[in-house]
Amino acid sequence: MNRLDPLGKAYPLCPQCAAAMSTRRDGDRVRPACPRCGFVQYLNPTPGAGVIVRRGSLVCLVQRRCAPKQGEWTLPTGFMEWDEDIETTAVRETREETGLEVRVTGLFAVHTGILPPDQPVLVIFFTAEEIGGVLRAGDDAARADFFALDRLPGPIAFAAHRKVLRALGASLEV
Repeated sequence: MNRLDPLGKAYPLCPQCAAAMSTRRDGDRVRPACPRCGFVQYLNPTPGAGVIVRRGSLVCLVQRRCAPKQGEWTLPTGFMEWDEDIETTAVRETREETGLEVRVTGLFAVHTGILPPDQPVLVIFFTAEEIGGVLRAGDDAARADFFALDRLPGPIAFAAHRKVLRALGASLEV
């Protein structure tokens, strides 16, 4: 029988004993679990940081060079490393993807989602001010540039980024 996880994927083999995974109730959820050794797989989201860098009324976006969503646009964003705090992640990812040095100035939004094909994510979006560097695409970005909120390049890759850009536009209209 082909069992599916909450994301619609077939359960893999157990990473501890290689038995075929099935499911079992664990607390208030049904989770992938190994019937042989008892291993339970938790599908917890991976934390990441997204950054809003503005030049006046323009916002910095990067075009993705790699899958998923290659060629589409996002705010500078990336995953947190095990030895970083989330604000350090924001600064590092901005530098890697845009060449810009920034200082985090505030928390803007927190969103969850699925990074295709099946990675649950929690993205913490910060505002930041530019303090140095030279704008250039780097790391996994094909392009980096500043855009007016009413003239964004398209498409914007992820729902969370679209929500943040809409909220940013609304906050600037007030």
